[in-house]
Amino acid sequence: MGPDMEIVFASELEADPHAWVAALRDALPEARVRLWGDGAPEGDADFAVVWAPPSDLFVREPRLRALFNLGAGVDALLRLPGLPDSLPLVRLEDGGMAVQMAEYTLYHLLRESRDFGRYERQQAQEQWRPLGDIDRDAWTVGVLGAGAMGARAAQACAALEYPTAVWSRSGRSVPGAESYCGEQGLASFLARTRVLVNALPLTDATRGILCRRTFDRLRPDAVVINIARGGHLVEADLLAALDEGRLRAAALDVFEREPLPPGHPFWTDARIRVTPHIAGASLMDRTVRQIAGKIRALDRGEAVSGVVDRDRQY
Repeated sequence: MGPDMEIVFASELEADPHAWVAALRDALPEARVRLWGDGAPEGDADFAVVWAPPSDLFVREPRLRALFNLGAGVDALLRLPGLPDSLPLVRLEDGGMAVQMAEYTLYHLLRESRDFGRYERQQAQEQWRPLGDIDRDAWTVGVLGAGAMGARAAQACAALEYPTAVWSRSGRSVPGAESYCGEQGLASFLARTRVLVNALPLTDATRGILCRRTFDRLRPDAVVINIARGGHLVEADLLAALDEGRLRAAALDVFEREPLPPGHPFWTDARIRVTPHIAGASLMDRTVRQIAGKIRALDRGEAVSGVVDRDRQY
């Protein structure tokens, strides 16, 4: 990597962008790393590391050779105005997110299957009343998506002996879980699932997949856990399914509008648990090491993994 290599960090959401710039400088001392909008001359960046970047990124940085995203989902990047057709988009491959998403999934699975929420309510009323033993066969888990995030969540559930299955476009197998693919496979997958975990990328094909038709095909008294994107969920359909008793609970970490607006019905619905997009955060050290290695590889003319397929949208 030559001394003229320049990298820009651009984010409109990151609370502490200076920390990311410092970490990138430590990992890539041979390059110039600057923060977007810091007053330095623009237009010469070779690589951009972004999370929710500004809409005029490509106007002000026309020489980019690749764009690195600080997350696994790239749906927002694909909608950026002026995105060059030939610009490689490189998504983060795990970066410490997968184990966190597995933890998030397990927490909500255990809370429902072991009745921990009911025990909390009993404690508040000073009640001592065991609720019975768990029947794991009644708590079948189905994970939508068999990528790094979905596979890790599925394996964690299977390791605790919950009957687990995954559904994906490719039919990728995950150790310890049944594998389903295609529209016919989706119907069978949903019919055997009581706890539905969504870890799909958001694409034209998957937008709105968490809808009435999906909820109606699940086993009775079902639970929905969304750790992917808010655009996967049809919010009105979720509320209706809860009101009609098709679903017993939902755990939502992502939303169509973020932050979730004040007064939104999800805030006060006791059947819905809301978290602020924290199910899987990119761990800085691991993420920066991954990005630095790929920048060096690209600079040497080598291929890297994680490049987004524009047709598949992931």
